[in-house]
Amino acid sequence: MSIMKLRLLIVAVSSFCFCDSEVFFNSRHDDVPEWQHPHSKSPEGKHWALIAAGSNGWINYRHQANACHAYQIMKRNGIPEENIVLMMYDDIAYNELNPTPGVIINHPNGPNVYEGVKIDYKGDDVSPSNFLAALSGDETLAKNGKKVIQSGPDDHIFVYFADHGGPGCIAFLDEVLFANDLISTLKKMHREKKFKQMVLYIEACESGSMFENLLPKDINIYATTAANASESSWACYVDEQRNTCLGDAYSVNWMEDSDKEALDKESLQKQFLIVRKETKYSHVQEYGDKSISREMLSEFQAGPEYRPSPPIVLPKVPCGVVPADEAPLAILRHRLKTAKDEVSKQQLMREIDELLELRDRVAKTMQDIVTLATGDDVGQYERVYTKGHRDIDFDCYVPVFNLFHKRCYNVARTYSANKQMGFLVNMCDEKIPSEKIMEAITRVCKE
Repeated sequence: MSIMKLRLLIVAVSSFCFCDSEVFFNSRHDDVPEWQHPHSKSPEGKHWALIAAGSNGWINYRHQANACHAYQIMKRNGIPEENIVLMMYDDIAYNELNPTPGVIINHPNGPNVYEGVKIDYKGDDVSPSNFLAALSGDETLAKNGKKVIQSGPDDHIFVYFADHGGPGCIAFLDEVLFANDLISTLKKMHREKKFKQMVLYIEACESGSMFENLLPKDINIYATTAANASESSWACYVDEQRNTCLGDAYSVNWMEDSDKEALDKESLQKQFLIVRKETKYSHVQEYGDKSISREMLSEFQAGPEYRPSPPIVLPKVPCGVVPADEAPLAILRHRLKTAKDEVSKQQLMREIDELLELRDRVAKTMQDIVTLATGDDVGQYERVYTKGHRDIDFDCYVPVFNLFHKRCYNVARTYSANKQMGFLVNMCDEKIPSEKIMEAITRVCKE
């Protein structure tokens, strides 16, 4: 398809789709079954929270908005500030593109979720190594004055992350955290008795691949994800004034539910069912020890001495959504649709063209790599491009990914590259030696 035809198509489909009515803001969820069970409080244990947004830039506004909103929920419900670790780049509130300096919102016309947040890791400190170190209570970081989770065997830990992702990885600025490294840290923490129970909520494309067939069911950890192991998560709330997305569907669904419900009356399982129902365009998943889901939300999203606060019920608005990895392109489409002058329109058209051309280049690069790696085996080439999700061979995948990331495209920054990483997974699944795949990458992507 020519660029001109693509331009016309973009303009034609630039409107976002809208969620079904009465999806996001029912004041109660009586159609979702209650879980009746005796649940145990943990008055002697502490409650901790680690909240991280891995991205930066105005185009990724929603990730830091999500993180700030999560921080407000934890703080408002009684987790002490010293027990909340917040990691975010902090380039949104006073960004030159922000029409309301010092204000970040996570819902159209919503409250300022930036107010009062205390950021512990900002700028280039947003990294996979610091994330794992803060989670596991790294003593060196603590000695250097950085806040870490100093938890013990009676404590509960809640972890929330938002950014882009790909097969078996989530992004932090220019780096990625691989699932095997996360799981290794979680297992080590369990062996060292650093928590009683832990809950993780992950917002990212293909976020299910961080846990599927990886997270054990017997280490007292429960996780939910915005998407399964092979699909996009979805951005939402495109804002007319800010020309960006304010949130992600899975994230605003769980947070807006927590805002309006009594956390000691709703279980993790009930919230999972609500979020799964309301997140229409991806398949919300759960992993690990699912018996933990019977616990009340207050055991993880509130302090041990939780007392319900007045519910926050935001007005119902259309929730335009777009696949998260397509959000940069979708935002440009929206800006083009609302542009007032010809100069702005031409500039936006050029930016759209560049993104489309980049997407084509990335796909062509991967095609050339697969062609070289599979050689004359036509059947193997076809299987690489047609097989569905497979368990990831990290011994093969990690070095192959890292070389592609270094020589071809920065996967953490080039969102169109995320979808291509599945073909690296498939080549490893085909038992093509990693050395052969890396040789192909080196030949195709010359420094």
